Amino acid sequence: MEPAYNIDTNEHLPKPQWEVADILHLYIDDYRQRYPLPASHEKVVRDIMACRTDALGGHVEECDCCGARQNAYNSCRNRHCPKCQTSSKLRWLEARKAELLPVGYFHNVFTLPHLLNPIVLCNKKRMFDLLFHSTAHTLHEFGENKKNGLEGKLGFIAVLHTWNQRLMDHFHLHVLVPAGALASDPNRWAPSHPGFLFPVMALSKVFRGKFIEALQQDFDKGRLRFPGNTSSLENPAVFSDLIGQLWKSPWVVFSKKPFAGPEQVLDYLGRYTHRVAISNTRIRNVENGAVSFTYRDRRDGNKSKRMTLEASEFIRRFLLHVLPENFMRIRHYGFLANRSKKHNLRILRQLFDLPPHPVIIPETSIRELFLRLADIDVARCPFCRKGTMRPVPFENQPTPVSSNVASVPAPRLDSS
Repeated sequence: MEPAYNIDTNEHLPKPQWEVADILHLYIDDYRQRYPLPASHEKVVRDIMACRTDALGGHVEECDCCGARQNAYNSCRNRHCPKCQTSSKLRWLEARKAELLPVGYFHNVFTLPHLLNPIVLCNKKRMFDLLFHSTAHTLHEFGENKKNGLEGKLGFIAVLHTWNQRLMDHFHLHVLVPAGALASDPNRWAPSHPGFLFPVMALSKVFRGKFIEALQQDFDKGRLRFPGNTSSLENPAVFSDLIGQLWKSPWVVFSKKPFAGPEQVLDYLGRYTHRVAISNTRIRNVENGAVSFTYRDRRDGNKSKRMTLEASEFIRRFLLHVLPENFMRIRHYGFLANRSKKHNLRILRQLFDLPPHPVIIPETSIRELFLRLADIDVARCPFCRKGTMRPVPFENQPTPVSSNVASVPAPRLDSS
């Protein structure tokens, strides 16, 4: 179960007025009549609708101070659910602490042109893999190039995002890169320029070239599907025209200033790694078959604005971002690649005169994890704010859990 806590204010989160689950309960049947749902989408819909309800079971908690009771329902733990990311995020961040180096970190964003969106939506796994591979090969090539002053192996984490603030398809990678490279002859740390990693225009051109070359190879080998509105692309001449347009299109690689230290790096990772397309807190109203939600307009000074969509269109946009089953949206490369990370980090700790082995904290409960990382007691009673909520012994629980408990509903949590 996920704790219903706001890490910043150290208080229980109030239940949002509207949730994605509410929209699905109200309008998913109408949506199914208009759009056939693949099995992967059905599972996401089913999990989100059942999350934190008696459909998944649960137990009753009682305060050991004031005696107040509340239901505690089980979470669905689906990675697309707006309420099921916090504990996964905290455990993942805890593991990353041991990998941080005392250097600056760069945040780069590699974006695919929207011209490719129809192909991506019909070939998600293959196209996402091409995005990861092309980005990684580009960065490795720049890191090994003598002209860039590094001539070593970079280490970086890449995180896939598939949306923009309006829930439209916008495929891009957020990449976190330590400011330097591990050179192997001899083992040494080669620092990058303190203000920038690589020229973004050069990165863009190489990234474009590597992706287009890989895309053409996949087409030639018949690895791509072109159903429905994309069927004309099966014609080699039509596909060739698309390739020509891609060469002429600007490919965006964005680079932010380096982070000041490990704390900022962890803050970045926490905001980007375990996000879903929309949080429940952004949903403002649901009525008359329409959904209103807030978004930030980056073209207008990042102002907060409101958008209203037909419910079926909102659901369609939300489901655009369901990932292929078992697809890894967070990947590690270079000296942080899983197969060689332990060895490389041992060398880097020696080079930076750090302790040879990080402190490995054993697996802990969610309560212990929040106490250690955020100094928050998620078991604190939300009523008296003094006692601790403890599970009621099974023999003393009402039956069913959902019917006889005079207390607040199950806790809720948004991931972003």
